[in-house]
Formats: sequence, structure tokens, C-alpha cells
Amino acid sequence: MRVGKVMVMRVFVAGGAGVLGRRLVPRLVARGHEVTATTTSQARLGLLERLGAEAVVMDGLDARSVGEAVAHARPDVIVHQMTAISGKPDIKHFDRWFAVTNRLRSEGTDHLLAAAEATGVPHVVAQGYASWNGIREGGWIKTEEDPLDPTSTGQGARAIRHLEDVVVRAGGAVLRYGSFYGPGATGDQVELVRRRQYPVIGDGGGHSSWVHLDDAADATVLAVEQRARGVFNIVDDEPAPAREWLPHLAACAGAKPPMRIPVWLARLLAGPAAVAMMTEGRGFSNAKAKRELGWELRHPSWRQGFEEELA
Repeated sequence: MRVGKVMVMRVFVAGGAGVLGRRLVPRLVARGHEVTATTTSQARLGLLERLGAEAVVMDGLDARSVGEAVAHARPDVIVHQMTAISGKPDIKHFDRWFAVTNRLRSEGTDHLLAAAEATGVPHVVAQGYASWNGIREGGWIKTEEDPLDPTSTGQGARAIRHLEDVVVRAGGAVLRYGSFYGPGATGDQVELVRRRQYPVIGDGGGHSSWVHLDDAADATVLAVEQRARGVFNIVDDEPAPAREWLPHLAACAGAKPPMRIPVWLARLLAGPAAVAMMTEGRGFSNAKAKRELGWELRHPSWRQGFEEELA
């Protein structure tokens, strides 16, 4: 069925109660789509219902739970937004911090694809990651043609590579979101900045890419409606080194400027991932998403975005 120029679809959002899911679900509903959204918590069913979705409790790591939820929803497209990132950032112990998320990006992805095949779902859109984890060689800005760094985030890099491989092979789209900011996305980081526990490491030359949650949600709607295929970097227009974005974040948060610490000390205190991010990280280009999806950003730069969010 069409509403205006939009083909109305049944959309299954796995992980609909997450920070991005809460921005995505109402956008899909507003465009006339029938949305089923999942959560792992009975307590969040009401939240999803208020956003306009049919709410379902689902365990993304349980193949039977996933299969039953997808079969009941009979969707035209599955959107994979399942993560388990919460609590204080622990970049020193990256594998431990991301352990469940890594499983959701590997086992959980496999369960969703198996359910899609079993029920004849023709299209899958999945959440990837593209902030500072571009291959650490050559220029500072990477495109979709450049590989991700295989060691940047430990086990997480392998999980993302698996997700990209299987989703693209299945004819779906992987949206490599930059670091999120916006409602509910950066509170833990901002708290560390206010406590001066988020220092600039070394020369702070490592680049990162950011994206506002609303822009990420808009891009996801486009990928769903256009049945996009392949990999897309969903980042803002201004990848930037840590020595620029971190002091700006502190200023917007009303905090003192971040401390600066040498690499050798940071390696002991924060671990190798933090050092890599701050000194060697590679950001990403959004040219393909703009060109092929027709994506237009509401927040083209983190500079204005941080100011607006933290005002």
C-alpha cells in the first residue's frame, strides 16, 4: 500500500527501546509504516507502545525467541538496532564492556537473518559503527571502500566485520553510525568530562566522526524505504581530531578544559584502545550516504550540535 509516494511497510525494529530506536520508531510510524519494536525488558513495553509500535519482549541471543517474534510480526523489513551498551564507559576493558553487544552483532545478527530467511523477509538494515575505527594507515578520512581497523576495538572489530559480511551477502544494508550524541546518548561521557576524567592523550591527533541521533534515525528511514544495499557511513560533515572536539565538548558542558596526559601514562591508565582512538583514529566520509540515499543532515557539525544539546 502507498501513502503519497511512500510504500507503507511492516517494519520490525529489533532493539527499538535503545537510544536510536526511540528516535527511529516514531519517525517510521509518522510515515505510515506498521512498526513492531522489541525490547528485552517487560518494563519498556509501555514506552514502545507510546511511540506507536506494537511492543514485543525478545531475547536477541535466543534463536527461538527471535524466530517467534519475527514470524508473528510478518515484516517486510527487519531493522537490527540491538546493543547492550550502558553504564560508565570502560574503554580500558573494551571487550568486557562490549561483550554482550559483540554477541548481539554476531549471534544476534545470525538469528535475525535466519528468521528473515525462514519467514521470507526480503530486506535487513543493520547497525554498524564508524567513528574512529577506520584502518590506521594513509589519510585521516575513510570511505566505505576502506577497511575498518581489525584491532581497534578488540573482539568488537571482529563482531562488526561479521555483521557487515553476512548482512551485505544477504542483500541488506549496514549503516556505519558515527559516535552518537543527542538525548540520552552522551550523558556518561559528559559526566566524565565534568569530572576531568576524560583527558586528551598525546597530541590528540586521532580523528573521530560524530552523528546526532536524529540524523542517524533519518538516514535509517531512508535506507528502509529505499531498500538500500551495501555499506554506508552515517556520520556528520566534520570528522575531527580529539584535541578539537573534546575541549569543545567540555566548554559546552560548562566544564574545565580536559587534562592532557602522555601516551605512556594513558596506556597504563586507559589501555591501548583509548590511545589508538586519541592518537591514531581515522574518521569517515558521508559522501556516499548523501549521494545514494539523498540524506540531508539537520546537524552537519558536532560543533553546533554539542552547543545545542548542552545549552
